[in-house]
Amino acid sequence: MQEWEGFYFSVDEKRQTVRVNIFGEEYPVTAPAKADYIHHLADYVDKKMREVTARTQSKQPARIAVLAALNIAHELFSERREKELKLSSVEGKAEELLVWMDQKLAEDLELPQPRKS
Repeated sequence: MQEWEGFYFSVDEKRQTVRVNIFGEEYPVTAPAKADYIHHLADYVDKKMREVTARTQSKQPARIAVLAALNIAHELFSERREKELKLSSVEGKAEELLVWMDQKLAEDLELPQPRKS
């Protein structure tokens, strides 16, 4: 089971149908997720559609939905890119640390040996 912002989703969970309201229209959504999670997603989509409506002159629900979907896709891709950059940075730092540790171990092995009498 995965947690996302306090909501739970599981591919093992029994599929259920939940009715949600997005942009004044009611839709049945069937998914293997808790009802609260599905409502949370629907509220987010509704919010994004209302943001598009406030910024554009369009009154066409299909156009508004497409623009909202593009905005959500942009958010997703931006988050993915940020995650990739952070992961790349961590991997780079880990590699630097490994090189440093290898150097220190090599230095320790090069310590002068005690003289034999």
